[in-house]
Amino acid sequence: MLLDSLIQLIPEINTAFLQTIYMVAIALCIAIIFGLPLGILLYVTDKDLFLENKIVKSIVGTVVNLIRSVPFIILLVALIPFTQKIVGTTIGPTAAAVPLSVAAIPFFARIVESSIREIDKGVIEAAIAAGATPWMIIKEVLLPEARPGLVSGITITTISLIGYSAMAGIVGGGGIGDLAIRFGYYRYDNVIMFTTIIILVVLVQVIQIAGDRVSRLIDKR
Repeated sequence: MLLDSLIQLIPEINTAFLQTIYMVAIALCIAIIFGLPLGILLYVTDKDLFLENKIVKSIVGTVVNLIRSVPFIILLVALIPFTQKIVGTTIGPTAAAVPLSVAAIPFFARIVESSIREIDKGVIEAAIAAGATPWMIIKEVLLPEARPGLVSGITITTISLIGYSAMAGIVGGGGIGDLAIRFGYYRYDNVIMFTTIIILVVLVQVIQIAGDRVSRLIDKR
């Protein structure tokens, strides 16, 4: 009986799983594209650093903190008009990728900033003394030295996005969360509820293990 129920739901589970991967992948790519330079900017404009700028640091830091202070479920609803303008719909995984991206960018930016802060300032000072330009310091010193931390940050961001994507199901965003709500909550189907939980747990474990291994492999410090 249980097995039959699961077999019947395999097409739905496959679709939901692929939708989750799809929306998380889009949001993660956008988070890296915009969050990485944002995180670097937060660091290099800080006090006593080579591009110190209080105004830029204050504005960027405030915007990042502002978005991060809004719980994702509220951000999800508040961004519905924006999502409608960007992708032309508010339903489905593509629409869900919009608020996911908005939430992920400042989250990843702070992780980037923290990762770079772990670099020994003596290395940066040595690069400045050798006549390196700001761009050379970022490219040749900051990014290579922060690589293990950045990989760990991408892992954390991915796992957080998977959690956020489950909330997107509340507003018809598709994915595993949507499946759990439609079948597990509205239809009181415990089979699908526990199946989706197991899928999410396994997915997170796989990503965490893979991320940890890559981080260790590239850590030459």
